[in-house]
Amino acid sequence: MVDLRVGDFLARLRTQLRILHALVLREMMTRFGRHNLGFFWLMGEPLILSLGVMLAWSAADHKLGGDVGIVPFVLSGYTMLTLWRHIVGRSVHCFRHNAGLMYHRNVLPIDTLIARALLEVGGTGLAFVIAFIPLYLFGLVDRLYDPLLVVGGWLFLGWFTFGFGLIIAGLSEMNDIVERLIQPIMYITLPLTGMFFMVSWLPEDAARIVLYSPLVHCFELFREGMLGHNVEAQWDLQYLFNCCVCFTAIGFLVIRKARSHISLE
Repeated sequence: MVDLRVGDFLARLRTQLRILHALVLREMMTRFGRHNLGFFWLMGEPLILSLGVMLAWSAADHKLGGDVGIVPFVLSGYTMLTLWRHIVGRSVHCFRHNAGLMYHRNVLPIDTLIARALLEVGGTGLAFVIAFIPLYLFGLVDRLYDPLLVVGGWLFLGWFTFGFGLIIAGLSEMNDIVERLIQPIMYITLPLTGMFFMVSWLPEDAARIVLYSPLVHCFELFREGMLGHNVEAQWDLQYLFNCCVCFTAIGFLVIRKARSHISLE
């Protein structure tokens, strides 16, 4: 009996992985096409914008706290911010845009969101690697202090953003006004992302407030792994994990309620 259950689980898992693989490929083809630069733009957009911000801050002789260089600080901040903006932004009306796929028996609404999140996490992460290598070779950034912390910060940000995206996806199906609120939400949350500062640079009262934001913990974790002793990072892994679980659970509840609003026509 146990062997049968394990075999059934593995068969379902293989089916699910094939579905996600197909959806990721479909999303790539739909968004970027088969010709010209195509998939490059998933990596090229954050790469180009990050380089632009680096040049602007460097030309303005922008000063940062401690011994942190502008180039690694911007590279770490903007690629993380891009992941946050892209996953949340592409969650809006995700089910509506992929309604035709729901005719397939094995495809669930949540699968389309997972596929989009995987594409963004992988593509934006690859953009960071592509930008980091030449900057390291030219001596503009140091080697990663702790790659495990870098990967941990990146994956936790992907997880939290996915959970938040679930909520946005469900609410946008139930009420179209949510689509109009996404850009204001992105601007409002910008000071709570941690892109422009380290918590240790802030006054005590301000630091205590921003640490309520899970995004700040992701940025601090990522930057400690990248910058090491040059920064005094403040993050709480247990708090971050709890927030990810809570937002994901709430997101699944919202998606469940929103399924009755999904039109297959």
